[in-house]
Amino acid sequence: MAVKKVKTIIKLNLNAGVATAAPPVGPALGQHGIAIIEFIKAYNERTSKLKGQIIPAVITVFEDRTFTFVTKLPPVAAMIKKILNITKGSGKAGKEPVGTLSKAQVEQIAKDKLPDLNCETVESAMRIVEGTARSMGVKVE
Repeated sequence: MAVKKVKTIIKLNLNAGVATAAPPVGPALGQHGIAIIEFIKAYNERTSKLKGQIIPAVITVFEDRTFTFVTKLPPVAAMIKKILNITKGSGKAGKEPVGTLSKAQVEQIAKDKLPDLNCETVESAMRIVEGTARSMGVKVE
């Protein structure tokens, strides 16, 4: 079997199970000649059990206008917001905290997100999660 030549890789953060052809999906895929509806149906089917979350998709577009895609776990910031039950981070991070994460919660997020992060140990993943939390205005105990 011949190897297909990759034209581009597109990364999109989309709402799980309810993606539409509206921006950002339509323009991002349309400029590469991809069947937008085909991608939307496949993405919504694959993420239907995760409705209400933002699920990143990494789409590999080939020269012959075919594509494959991989879904990732929600971003670390979204996982922190879900655990703390907040809608957004602090507007003044470091000065006005919006919540507090325990070490156990940080470790749980790090273990869940480890396959998507560019590190190999849980300890380094925990540092990434702690950094994201600090930038959101969330204290870490």
